[in-house]
Amino acid sequence: MIDENEIPVSLVERATVMENLMTARATGDLTASRQQYEVIRRGFMADEVLKPLLPDFVRTCRTLDVFWPYIKGRAGSYAERRQIIGTAFAPLIDHLEQRHRAPVDAAASETLQTFDSQGVHAVWEKALQRRHTDAEGAITIARTLLETVCKRILDDINITYTDKEDLPKLYSITATALKLAPNQYSEGAIRAILSGAITVVNGIGTLRNKLSDSHGRGGRPIKPSVRHANLAVNMAGTIATFLVETYTERGVPP
Repeated sequence: MIDENEIPVSLVERATVMENLMTARATGDLTASRQQYEVIRRGFMADEVLKPLLPDFVRTCRTLDVFWPYIKGRAGSYAERRQIIGTAFAPLIDHLEQRHRAPVDAAASETLQTFDSQGVHAVWEKALQRRHTDAEGAITIARTLLETVCKRILDDINITYTDKEDLPKLYSITATALKLAPNQYSEGAIRAILSGAITVVNGIGTLRNKLSDSHGRGGRPIKPSVRHANLAVNMAGTIATFLVETYTERGVPP
């Protein structure tokens, strides 16, 4: 049995240990701890958030002995094997170290969790998780985030809507209720900012329809990249936070 003290508490340290164990085995070190690898792997495999970020070969190789023929078949030199393993572990370790967190992430997370931790915040976290590993899925969830925020606010203030309302319509109803519609202001700068928010919302809907995985696409579809996902998620988080902060500050309109 492995001593639990041999397993780091920090998830990023666990990921690093697992990467080092696999690198050691891939470069001929037969002393790499099989038990340590298996214990750490089980922990990550049981985490529905982190499991998709694991390298494919971790998800399919339950033991280091199974991994050995896999990596030997992928690359002949030790240098190539190190590069394959290091590249494959980057999404998980980057996520755990939060290297790709944008300035909006922390503010949006705090606001959305306070507002609705089980609903809205859960959608936001899912968008963040997919942003660098599943661009199409992240774009879809960016739109879902805005739809969820709008519906949650409208439910709270007893304004009805139908399932047929698309995102621009839902946003329009919500913005009007919160006095965020451009035509409710005479000041040019405020009108411009609020008009820009509408443009962003419409753009996220269009980006989702054109680039996300929400519809079948014929011809030669455009493959979204990480930058497209970053744009959609970051902008959706900003608009969602703006709506929630406005609603929280003003409460139910008279």
